[in-house]
Amino acid sequence: MMPQDRHVPERLMLARHAQAVWNVEGRLHGQRDSSLTAEGIAQASAIGDRLVPFGVQTVFSSPLGRALRTAVMIADRLGAELIEVPELTELDLGEMAGLTRAEIEERFPGAREARAENRYGWAFPGGESYAQARGRARAALSSCGWEAHGLALIVTHEMIGRMLRAELRGLNPAEALALRHPLGAVFEIEGRAERLV
Repeated sequence: MMPQDRHVPERLMLARHAQAVWNVEGRLHGQRDSSLTAEGIAQASAIGDRLVPFGVQTVFSSPLGRALRTAVMIADRLGAELIEVPELTELDLGEMAGLTRAEIEERFPGAREARAENRYGWAFPGGESYAQARGRARAALSSCGWEAHGLALIVTHEMIGRMLRAELRGLNPAEALALRHPLGAVFEIEGRAERLV
């Protein structure tokens, strides 16, 4: 049951940002950033075209460049209001941000095994855990609910997106961590159900 001081939209759209350079290079972004690729720009444009029939009036975005650039392109296409929400920023990966999985294995031996034992509660060195980020997701949804005019689209990232979907759908940690959100994909979420659009 949702606390009464929250105002979470009953129905919204949720998009992951379009492809960025580090996605291609296999580097973990976290709260660091890289530019959209040419393919990413095409993906963002395609999302805007795909959402025209839905009547989105408000686009909320993470302030990180890859998400914000995606959101600006979509909002411009839809003629929608754009609002940055700091709580939509990706999980803080701390010292692992910007690294490839191979570099992480080399610099943080044993970290993968430690994380596997408690993926939800394990905090990235110098960063945060999914459990900590879920509180941010909850706050972000409340902000979006209060500020939305008509149907809202949230443009964000895969990891924090899992926590947003968990909050909206009432999922437990294991269910939330099993969720996937491909680059440029958009979900329509209503109540506890979601569908890819």
